[in-house]
Amino acid sequence: MAYILVRHDVENFDEWKPHFDDHDDFRVESGQQSYQLYRTESDPNALVMLFEFDTMANARSFAQSDDLREKMTEAGVQGEPEIAYLEQIAAKTGTEQSA
Repeated sequence: MAYILVRHDVENFDEWKPHFDDHDDFRVESGQQSYQLYRTESDPNALVMLFEFDTMANARSFAQSDDLREKMTEAGVQGEPEIAYLEQIAAKTGTEQSA
């Protein structure tokens, strides 16, 4: 699986979140398998997101799409997001561990 790790600030989380939720269909159509959303303890408007995609090509295409840029602007994302493309090499959940 391929992953995108995104960090950015928003003007107001409560106003940003409905935009994020409304964009889920586009993310799924783009190959998103799941996501995790976090915000920092010290600032509720500082967000970190981890998206799982079916392929790295789809992950890159989504992250570089004009649709995403437009939605981020509408939602009140501040500045340029930090984006990292990741490939999982190992995982552990509970008592299960992979590669």
